[in-house]
Amino acid sequence: MRHVLTAILAAASLTSIAPAQPAPPAPPAAAPPPNEIAATIAKDMDGLMALYRDLHANPELSEQESATAAKLARRLKAMKFEVTDRVGGTGVVAVMKNGSGPVLLIRADMDGLPVTEQTGLEFASKVRARTAEGTETGVMHACGHDTHMTAFIETARLLSSMKDKWKGTLVMILQPAEEVGRGARLMLEDGLYTRFPRPTHAIAFHDAANLEAGKIGYTPGFALANVDSVDLLVRGAGGHGAYPQGTRDPIVLGARIVTSLQTLVSREQDPFDPAVVTVGSFMGGTKHNIIPDDAKLLLTVRSYSDATREKLIRGIERIARGEAIAAGIPDNRMPVVSVKDEFTPSTYNPPAFALQMADVLKAHFPADRVSETRPSMAGEDFGRYYRADKSIESFIFWVGGVPADQMAKAAAGEISLPTLHSPFWAPQADKVIATASEAMTVLAMSILKRD
Repeated sequence: MRHVLTAILAAASLTSIAPAQPAPPAPPAAAPPPNEIAATIAKDMDGLMALYRDLHANPELSEQESATAAKLARRLKAMKFEVTDRVGGTGVVAVMKNGSGPVLLIRADMDGLPVTEQTGLEFASKVRARTAEGTETGVMHACGHDTHMTAFIETARLLSSMKDKWKGTLVMILQPAEEVGRGARLMLEDGLYTRFPRPTHAIAFHDAANLEAGKIGYTPGFALANVDSVDLLVRGAGGHGAYPQGTRDPIVLGARIVTSLQTLVSREQDPFDPAVVTVGSFMGGTKHNIIPDDAKLLLTVRSYSDATREKLIRGIERIARGEAIAAGIPDNRMPVVSVKDEFTPSTYNPPAFALQMADVLKAHFPADRVSETRPSMAGEDFGRYYRADKSIESFIFWVGGVPADQMAKAAAGEISLPTLHSPFWAPQADKVIATASEAMTVLAMSILKRD
């Protein structure tokens, strides 16, 4: 019996130290579904970059975009859109009806800036033109509208080729004069919402000089600011610089006004309601020893809400008048404050719709490519389409254009990045165009989805 027990224990000991049998191999992970939209854009990229380079090399100033509008209108006609040109001046409206459903407006802006390009690109703009004021200048797509138009054309092509996957109406518009804050108003006044299907939804994108190329940013609520240009004429009584006691010096008064204007934001504005009052120009006098009669200040004023905008403008008037009274300026020589009629209104993304659109983007793109971004104090007149009818669901988003290596160097403090409107701004165009085309198409499909 002892021998039997010994044999059993020995067998048990051997079993306990025997190597475990390998587990059966796990079934291979299911491959992610193919991204047909991205694959199609990749195939189209050579042609898209050719279009981009052509647009970049041949920019046109605001309200002068005739050649740009014509070349893009031809492409839209070839896609079987119903195309109307000269809307609001040089604007283009392309309509494609595909059954009952939502009416989606997709917008791109066309105008370049009076900036002489210094990017060093082989296809850099060498165009020169005259502004509306008669000044000769170089012209450049320093705000990236060339990427906007190229992605717009690819989005139109993709959607026109996938009509079996969506239903509703596309109203795709090429807008002039965004840079002067006038184009959206001109198109609306020319019947955009009456001559053509009235949109239920509106989307657009803007390239970004502070986001890595190919990344997407979105902002619920106020995304871009009211932009006002304010002229302030400071009036005094001039005379000899050696005898200031016989004058009312507008230079000194202007300097006091500049200083006091800083309190509008720092002491009167709620810190959680951002605002900017910047004096960009102070002009006065012609000679060292002459106190002039007048001086002129040029201001840019930024806000989000209309109430804050009105408060700032009234504050400028109050401070200018108060400082003039303190300086002994008579009533008939009080400062004159002129607010330019053409202001750029703030752009508002209705929060619920913005979050809905963000969810669509997050479901389609990798998680690290879509994030919420802070509001910008820049201006963008896309906001007028929502202001004209607040039943419209409206959404504008950002697509980064900074190459990853430059972004890393900037984060390390090794370089400074050029901003939008810089003569050195050259986005990584292929990534901007590919990402924006894909994002716009995905958003459009989510809005115009079939039952």
